Amino acid sequence: MLRPPRSNSKTRTHAIELRKELTPTERKLWAIIRNDQLGVNFRRQHAIGKYIADFCAPRKKLIIELDGSQHLEQEAYDEERTKYLESQGYKVIRFWNNDVTNNIEGVILVIMNTLEKQE
Repeated sequence: MLRPPRSNSKTRTHAIELRKELTPTERKLWAIIRNDQLGVNFRRQHAIGKYIADFCAPRKKLIIELDGSQHLEQEAYDEERTKYLESQGYKVIRFWNNDVTNNIEGVILVIMNTLEKQE
């Protein structure tokens, strides 16, 4: 029996477009978490339902979101989105862009600690 798709074709197409246009902050984190460098397979711009997660480790059910200043004005949307993703079994962790830029080691430490708890 086939599983239902995790997203719709419009959202998946948009995710593919976003993969080609990573922000500098996304690019910096992706360089460290790609290719199983943390022992886990991450995907970038991963469509789930009507949402697109910045980074997702599907087998660990972990989503990493990077927030810039625009997120200060969209708290309700981010909260709704996080609730949906958590309802699908995912753990969502968020970092401000300046955390990735100025403290990448701390960000990676939080990711590693969260991955250990997801076991």
